[in-house]
Amino acid sequence: MFRSIWIPFGFYSGLFRYSDLLGFYSDSGANSAKQLIVKRVDNMAKDLYKLPPLKYGYADLEPYISEEQLRIHHDKHHQGYVNNTNALLEMMEKARKEGTDFDYKATAKALSFNLSGHVLHDFFWWEMTPASNASKEPVGEFAEAIKEDFGSFERFKKEFSKVASSVEGSGWAALTFCNDTKRLGIVQIEKHNVNLVPDFPIIMDLDVWEHAYYIDYKNDRGKFIEGFWNIIDWEELDKYFKKIQK
Repeated sequence: MFRSIWIPFGFYSGLFRYSDLLGFYSDSGANSAKQLIVKRVDNMAKDLYKLPPLKYGYADLEPYISEEQLRIHHDKHHQGYVNNTNALLEMMEKARKEGTDFDYKATAKALSFNLSGHVLHDFFWWEMTPASNASKEPVGEFAEAIKEDFGSFERFKKEFSKVASSVEGSGWAALTFCNDTKRLGIVQIEKHNVNLVPDFPIIMDLDVWEHAYYIDYKNDRGKFIEGFWNIIDWEELDKYFKKIQK
């Protein structure tokens, strides 16, 4: 899919497995994962990223996420990460074609930040659904795994919420899975690209940057987190959980 793209911190193998998700995205009704990529026919960048469409309307997550909040978050913030990633890829390909140098350290850091931001947001949009369609708690094998590792859904919900609310500054809370130990784990992600565990696929994540909730909740991150539990697509998460197990 990609040619000479840097993915620092080793997160390519764990977080960014679009080849594993091709059928999964199609099944979920979120169109195809191939829509995440826009083809180019020029001699520069052959593959560039594209902002994925939402599988629901902008007002469909209300009252927990308003139409205004979702439009700005998806169309402005997420689009910005896509644009920045594409600009970096084009710059790198141009430099390689011309045999010139660029700031390798800064470019690696910027690419990791923006590409991770794109991927994390894509998971975030996909895992949500209108409250009228959402079950109240996990289902299937995913529900069983949560009960086995955390004791109960309520305990998992408490731990995940505490991890999300305690993120310092900007970042994410994420539920991961280790195929070696078959354990679920909750982690914090600083900004977009720090503290990821290599080869641990993310099952669900929650954006707790202020841009994710400030229009609706001002500085009340806790209230935003509380509302998030009402719009999770547990059926799709169960399908995905089955798919990522080796």
